[in-house]
Amino acid sequence: MDDHGVKYRSVLDANIDTLVSALKVSNFSDIPIIVGEVGWPTDGNIYATTKNAKKFYNGLLKRMTKNEGTPLRPKQYPDVYMFSLLDEDLKSIDPGMFERHWGIFSFDGQPKFPLDLSGKGQNKRLVGGKNVTYMEKQWCVYNKAASNQKDLAVKVAWACNNTDCTTLVPGASCSGMGIDMNASVAFNMYYQMANQTKAACDFEGLAKIVKRDPSNGTCRFPIMIKTIQTTSNSSASAPKSSRASTFSSSTSHSPFQTHSPSPSSSPFHSPLLIFQIFVGIFTIWFV
Repeated sequence: MDDHGVKYRSVLDANIDTLVSALKVSNFSDIPIIVGEVGWPTDGNIYATTKNAKKFYNGLLKRMTKNEGTPLRPKQYPDVYMFSLLDEDLKSIDPGMFERHWGIFSFDGQPKFPLDLSGKGQNKRLVGGKNVTYMEKQWCVYNKAASNQKDLAVKVAWACNNTDCTTLVPGASCSGMGIDMNASVAFNMYYQMANQTKAACDFEGLAKIVKRDPSNGTCRFPIMIKTIQTTSNSSASAPKSSRASTFSSSTSHSPFQTHSPSPSSSPFHSPLLIFQIFVGIFTIWFV
């Protein structure tokens, strides 16, 4: 990029120099600059992948360690804070479905990709969290053998509205794998976030607990880590009655509320994703 004779090969440098120019006009040329957060997400969008994140961070770290500065502030590169250390599974997804996937570590403290923090470009592996205690190796998946399949779409949408289905949006790690896989992803996330409560893997027979990891390719099925917080059977129950066939986007309550209320305090407040999951009606553009 050429800006009146000043050439930039980095968007970050160009953004920093935009601030440098503004400070100069305001007669504050010597104020130190700090970049509060910069990073690349790893899921929730077609461009949010571990491959792209690794490439971005390696380029960023190499640029920083050279300490060459920017064209308008040579030999004076600002302090830069990487965003972020861990995924934030409660973060608002209003800006985009990738918002919960900025971490260089996954939710359980495991590194997502090799990263050399020295900036030398070595293929080093970050040290992951130690002594992480997981719950049982079991998952909640879609039960194809269930006799009543008519409300599957509604129940998947309800599960997604009460957990995290950002891996299912177009271009994400679990997208494009079919309705069966979509349902399994939604049911398992709900089940794990309910601390593997048996009642959370029901959905009127449309879900079942399995001992074999259903992960497939880029689509990973997580297991919840053990915490001191527990979820009661009554509050985590999945919908069991099919009397209602519609739902409202203004509430996170189950459409089967008269028989099995939704969690009193849902761990997630994501929008209803039924159209994204089954139709892919709208596309999220990553900037």
